[in-house]
Amino acid sequence: MRWTSAAGRVLLVLVVVMTGYVTSGARADEGGAGGRGPLTLATAGDLTGYLGPLLQGWNRTHPGEKVHLVELPDSADETHAQMTTDLRDGDRSRFDVLNIDVNWTSEFAAAGWIRPLPADRFPLGTFLPPVVDTARYDGRLYAVPYVTNAGLLLYRKDVLDKEGVPPPRTWAELEHDAKTIAPKYGLGGYAGQFLPYEGLTVNAAEAVYSAGGTILGDEGERVTVDSSAAREGIGFLARGFREGWIPKQALTYKEEESKDAFQDGRLLFLRNWPYAYAVASAKGSKVAGKIGAVPLPGPDGPGRSVLGGSDLAVNTHARHPDSAARLIAYLTSEPVQRQVLTRGALPPVRAALYEDPELVREFPYLPTLRTALRDAKARPKSPRYDQVSLVVQAVVHDALTGRETPGAAVRRLARELDTVAHR
Repeated sequence: MRWTSAAGRVLLVLVVVMTGYVTSGARADEGGAGGRGPLTLATAGDLTGYLGPLLQGWNRTHPGEKVHLVELPDSADETHAQMTTDLRDGDRSRFDVLNIDVNWTSEFAAAGWIRPLPADRFPLGTFLPPVVDTARYDGRLYAVPYVTNAGLLLYRKDVLDKEGVPPPRTWAELEHDAKTIAPKYGLGGYAGQFLPYEGLTVNAAEAVYSAGGTILGDEGERVTVDSSAAREGIGFLARGFREGWIPKQALTYKEEESKDAFQDGRLLFLRNWPYAYAVASAKGSKVAGKIGAVPLPGPDGPGRSVLGGSDLAVNTHARHPDSAARLIAYLTSEPVQRQVLTRGALPPVRAALYEDPELVREFPYLPTLRTALRDAKARPKSPRYDQVSLVVQAVVHDALTGRETPGAAVRRLARELDTVAHR
């Protein structure tokens, strides 16, 4: 996840009333050690500094339940490693509330690290429908969606307008423009996040999903990746590197590096999260006022993004679970969700905000993003997701660097994922 500031300040007026918090079938004692009190919230590094002010609002109005923010590394992989190390300490864990990647919910729930939440305590019906599924495991709610995300195709609108062509809707159009238009303007054609880390898993999954394929089924118990769709999707990316319309430098890109390349005027097209649009549009950017955003293309039309974002979960050994539930209700309330967007440029989970005229004027990509979110698909669910992701990264990277053909890579991916699924 990568976050950035955006203009706008919204007055926060919020009263949260929670009458109790159910754990293990019994209501917590709100007045005792198991109910309300101070909390520690762990999150990936907040690159924009937006979260601290939100928590200050809570701390001012909840002096007996103050939250201490712990920022872990901004790399998803490193944050995952530090969170899981802490959670394995059981009742010695430092963290009460966890801001976790949407794909960690299944893993953390299966491991017993986070507790089930009472669904009736949260306004899930006001959220975008696809995001709620990211917070469920085995039919139960284990987290509450906090922010969501979908990948978009950013493009140099000034360049395409000069050429008289619309933004690409298909892979063939993207490839053609990256090959023929980009070199005329001294630009690289297309980039995403192709360093072997979680971002590569996302980019690979989007390519497979856009071609109509899947990776896993049945909560990770069934491997489904060995398909013509997966070969087509991985083959599309591998061909880009082989033919040069994806620069070799993109093999070193995470979100920030790819955003910088686009913002510095070195790319015609970029797959990234909406925050990159906000940064590239800000005053001082070399491409401010020159860019647009559309849904990711696919083989025959719009493709499918991976559903990104994060969920808020409560440590099984949280010291004050009622306060933890109240904090989650606060952070997912509409006034705070509005600030998540205006201060952090992070897509909110509240559906109504995507139709707010004032917000659409300030963030013109919101209608496009809502379309992308409607069709987005979660990364493969698995209680061993960290192992699944590592396998995808390693195998797909070999395909992108030409060490394996896409066909051989997909067959190997199926074998290695089957080993993980039945370990």
